[in-house]
Amino acid sequence: MLHKSIISCLSIVPVFLLTNMPNNNIGNIINNGLDIFNFSVQSSIILTVLSVIPALLLMMTCFTRIILVFSFLRTALGTPYSPPNQILVGLSLFLTLFIMSPVFKKVSNIAIVPLCKHEINLDVALQNGIKPFHEFMLKQTRKSDLSVFLRLAKVSPKTYCSEVPIQVLLPAFMISELKTAFQIGFTIFLPFLIVDLVVASVLMSLGMMMVPPSTISLPLKLILFVLSDGWRLLIISLSKSFFV
Repeated sequence: MLHKSIISCLSIVPVFLLTNMPNNNIGNIINNGLDIFNFSVQSSIILTVLSVIPALLLMMTCFTRIILVFSFLRTALGTPYSPPNQILVGLSLFLTLFIMSPVFKKVSNIAIVPLCKHEINLDVALQNGIKPFHEFMLKQTRKSDLSVFLRLAKVSPKTYCSEVPIQVLLPAFMISELKTAFQIGFTIFLPFLIVDLVVASVLMSLGMMMVPPSTISLPLKLILFVLSDGWRLLIISLSKSFFV
C-alpha cells in the first residue's frame, strides 16, 4: 500500500510542472481537461442529489401514510389489482402536493426565491428550506417515537423541539406515519370484514360450500363503498388527519 501511495504522489509532479510552465500549450490543455473533469464531477453530484429526491418525498412528506392507506383499502375490497399501482401512486402524489402546498410555499418564500435573487447563499438557503419540513414532521411525530430515537442517539430528551436533529426526527416521523397508516387501515378493514363474515355465514347455512365467499362479497363491498361515497370520505379523513 505504501509504494502505491508513493507512486500516486509522484505521478502528480509532472502534471504540476506542466501546468505551471509559462506559455505552454500542454499546460493549457491539461487545465482545460481539469475544468471539464470538475464539471463532470459536479454534474454527477447534481444527478446523485436528484436521485435522492424520491427518497426525500417518501421520508419527509405525507406520501407514506397516503399510499399505505390506499393499499389497505384495495386489500380490504378484495381487488388486488384494481385500482392499478400507477393510479394509486399518481393519486397519492397529487394529494401529497395538495396537503404539502403550504410547506412548499413557505420553502419557496424563505429559501428558493431569496437564493434566485442572490440575497442568500446556498448554505443559508438549505438551512431555511429544511425548517418548514422540520416543523411539519415534528407536528406529525408522536412524542413516544421521538423520545425513543432521542435516547438511541444519546440526545437529551429535554432538547427543544426546534433543536431536534433532522437525522433523529426523520426515523421518528417515519415510524409515526407507519403507525398512523396501520390504524387507519384497521378502521377501513372493519366494515368489509363484517361483510365477508356475513356472506360466509349465509353461504354455510345454505350449504353452498363450493361457492367462494369472495365471489358474493366482492360486489357487495363495492356497492357499499360506492353508496357511502368512500373515496370522498377517505380523502377528507386523510387530509384532516394532517391539518388538525
